[in-house]
Amino acid sequence: MHELILLRHAEAQPASSGGDDQSRRLSGRGEQEAKAAGKWLASHGVKPDRVLCSPSERTRATASLALASMKHAPEPQFAEDIYEATPGELLALLDQHADAGTVVLVGHNPGIERLVALLVEGRSDEFRGMPPAGLAVLHLNGALEPGNARLDAFWSP
Repeated sequence: MHELILLRHAEAQPASSGGDDQSRRLSGRGEQEAKAAGKWLASHGVKPDRVLCSPSERTRATASLALASMKHAPEPQFAEDIYEATPGELLALLDQHADAGTVVLVGHNPGIERLVALLVEGRSDEFRGMPPAGLAVLHLNGALEPGNARLDAFWSP
């Protein structure tokens, strides 16, 4: 893998009392944010070889709306491991997809923002935040290891 794009899910509706967090849907604003993220990716020529996505409703919808703007985007592969994952768990998952040139991972905070910090800074406690539908484009300088990536772009709606 030489390029990794981390996309946080777009704005979700608030959790209902006693409701299942994984079934939270995108808000109207979130739908627009996800479409805007897809347009940004398409306008920058991103052509993912693989898309990994948390199985939650809000990440599925974010991936679907964002990928709709891209020609020939692969179908997302849903991975339970992404939901509530630590940066180390996300690295282990991504390591299984090292054969792909460009990978898009659609997930949640704090895992996503801490993974950016770990790959770029070498420490996951140096994270700066990742807003809803925010994305980070990372270029890997060799192996998928802490401190071995360059942040090429950061975008949020």
